[in-house]
Amino acid sequence: MDQLRKAIIRSGLEALYFSGAHRVMRRFVGGVGAILVLHHVRPARRDGFQPNQLLEITPDFLEAVIDRLASTGADFVSLDEVHRRLTERDYGRRFIAFTFDDGYRDNKQWAYPILKRHGIPFAVYVPTSFPDRLGELWWDALEAVIARNDSIVLEMDGRDCRIDCATPAEKFEAYQVLYCWLRAMPSDARMLDAVRELTTRYRIDTSAICDAVCMTWDEIAEIAADPLVTIGAHTVNHVRLAKACDTVARSELKMGRAVLEAALGVRPLHLAYPYGDCNSAGPREFAIAAELGFKTAVTTRPGVLFPAHAQTLMALPRISINGEFQRSRYVDVLVSGAGTALWNGLRRLRVA
Repeated sequence: MDQLRKAIIRSGLEALYFSGAHRVMRRFVGGVGAILVLHHVRPARRDGFQPNQLLEITPDFLEAVIDRLASTGADFVSLDEVHRRLTERDYGRRFIAFTFDDGYRDNKQWAYPILKRHGIPFAVYVPTSFPDRLGELWWDALEAVIARNDSIVLEMDGRDCRIDCATPAEKFEAYQVLYCWLRAMPSDARMLDAVRELTTRYRIDTSAICDAVCMTWDEIAEIAADPLVTIGAHTVNHVRLAKACDTVARSELKMGRAVLEAALGVRPLHLAYPYGDCNSAGPREFAIAAELGFKTAVTTRPGVLFPAHAQTLMALPRISINGEFQRSRYVDVLVSGAGTALWNGLRRLRVA
């Protein structure tokens, strides 16, 4: 089913590009700008099993994205400038903002030098438990469990289950089954308990994963000293806020900002909701973010920016630069607004 979904998306992007429909639609659905969301930027891995490939692009592809966007004449801007242009209704030139979620070390090692060379501002949203080395990157831990074993035994919904995962195809299928099962759990606490049981049983060191892929506080401070770089809040524990109680949701947002301010000496003014989909952040979270005084808050709901987003600054959409669709022409379609317009049923705002 996952492969079918990807094939449908790829076919849609190809059709919009090669028909030229995205250029026609851009006049009506292109908006005034776009915020891009990326995660990892690093050289391609050779592993046959990479279920989280959607979260990583290569440095060469980042260069290609920049070249493609620069050719459109759009301005590359910071989040402060996104806020200014929306609130002051300055739409004379289309704009693009780069954002990176989670504070991965490769953002500093690979993405930063490229963006620095081009003079492009960008933001990194940091969950503070990651540089504190207390964070649990459960999606990477799940990948490690499956990658290192030919079968997995666990209890699912009160039943003992055995999942075979010897071949690459079986591993991908196992990952999808377990990922969907975990994401459907009623709370992050339940989900993490299930992941911890797996990682303990199969001897996966989750702290080592965090240490290997996430920046330290010193590394974050080093790039934060560059005026091109904005460090944004991303909660403490990277939780699905919509599944947390009011107290926890508010604490995660408030403390995530406070820890960043204490560590870096600058109060974050911009926020990204972890996961960012409609099941992870909604009206309650948007209201809390506004009460806490953030200037902008971004989701992962797909879309470009329209003038009306000046009224929904706590629920801004982003366009994912997806590692499973590393074609420059797809970027053309996405930033044209055509692909996301069809995805959203031609609705410009999705804040419910």
